Amino acid sequence: MKYYLDITLLADIEVPLGFIWHKVYQQVHIALVENKSGENESSVALSFPKYGDKEFPLGNKLRLFAETEQVLEKLAVANWLKRFTEYTHITSIKTVPESVREYVCFSRKQFNTNISRLARRRAKRHDETFEQALQYYASFEDEQTKLPFINVKSLSKGEQFRFFIEQEVSNQPQAGVFNCYGVSKTTATVPWF
Repeated sequence: MKYYLDITLLADIEVPLGFIWHKVYQQVHIALVENKSGENESSVALSFPKYGDKEFPLGNKLRLFAETEQVLEKLAVANWLKRFTEYTHITSIKTVPESVREYVCFSRKQFNTNISRLARRRAKRHDETFEQALQYYASFEDEQTKLPFINVKSLSKGEQFRFFIEQEVSNQPQAGVFNCYGVSKTTATVPWF
């Protein structure tokens, strides 16, 4: 990934950052779907430069990467975010700094989020009470809350879900495939700066 642009999300008192993330990410996802390079594949990758921020876990910046400047120009993300100009600032396309020495893989982490259903199933299979089974799954919810997420609406299925984002830092770049949510399907990395 040699070129990038940044989208800074600008929250205010009336519109919280989580809401802006939902709206902006949804539009970026649609743009990636409309410009896909293969079946659910994107030639544009996303990065969250302020991942792990204390105020908001994903921070307030979304970075888009591509191998060529033309790919980012064709994406025309500013057109997709026209309705949110009051809440976003988009930089021009820039070259990735040569001084980059770290890389990061952002991927989707899926959880089985219906704890009640799992507990009922476990209670039947292990001859436990529902309360005992719930206790078994108590730590599962704690694991979920540690990862940052964005509320996303699936356009193909029409349902809303939490898109949990996991980060893994590396010293070496790793080629691979990115999906239409802009994250790695495998272990593909983007420059970290």
